[in-house]
Amino acid sequence: MQEPAKILGGLPAGLRDPLIKTFREIGANYAEHRWEPSELNGGKFCEAAYSIIEGAIKGKLASKPEKPNNMVLACRALEELPSNSNRVGDRSLRILIPRLLPALYDIRNSRGVGHIGGEVDPNFLDASAVYGMASWILAELIRIFHQISTREAQDVVNALMERKAPLIWEVEGKRRVLDTSITNVDQVLVLLHQHSAWVSERNLLDWTEYSNASVFRKQILGKLHKARMIEYDEANSRARISPTGIKDVEQRILKSRVSNY
Repeated sequence: MQEPAKILGGLPAGLRDPLIKTFREIGANYAEHRWEPSELNGGKFCEAAYSIIEGAIKGKLASKPEKPNNMVLACRALEELPSNSNRVGDRSLRILIPRLLPALYDIRNSRGVGHIGGEVDPNFLDASAVYGMASWILAELIRIFHQISTREAQDVVNALMERKAPLIWEVEGKRRVLDTSITNVDQVLVLLHQHSAWVSERNLLDWTEYSNASVFRKQILGKLHKARMIEYDEANSRARISPTGIKDVEQRILKSRVSNY
């Protein structure tokens, strides 16, 4: 298997490094349920990938990613170029990857990620699509430039990602925060951060395995509500994270867990 440090070593560092860096950020953010950063990095990944395939087809690689004025039209133009049976991965470079890039890029631009007023808020399904498409594109580029099998290329992509346990594990409807060093207060925040809607008090009690319901309400949910980290609807026995709570989780808890390239 190719060593991670030597992956795509034949490309200019100005293209290779942004491609791999943004892919690692997509994967790390996705693992931590940070949907918006994961989707935003998909746009940067597209620009690096486009610059690589355009340069490979035309025989002259740029020194750094160049953002096309119109990603859809630019990718269609690549598809219209004549085929070359002597070029390794010709169909992937001209057709398959260029057909994926606009979809990946459009999630960043049109789905409530890059701009206010998008059609939908950042979410698990969109982030999963970004992660899946980026993984396939990177594996295909590695397969082509290193002339190895698809399976070997996927192994290389897997090696790029730090294999750490996810913070939250879901099993048969139950959710567990796997880091046992996290306090019960932070467990509640992390569990609510994963949801964009109300979560029942009963579920939070169950998921944190807190033994005393009355203390849980007063010392955890009540205090978080007072600090405006959550909205605790005591009458309906439910809670929902606030913008202040989201910011706290992402900056204090999750940010320290995302590996930098």
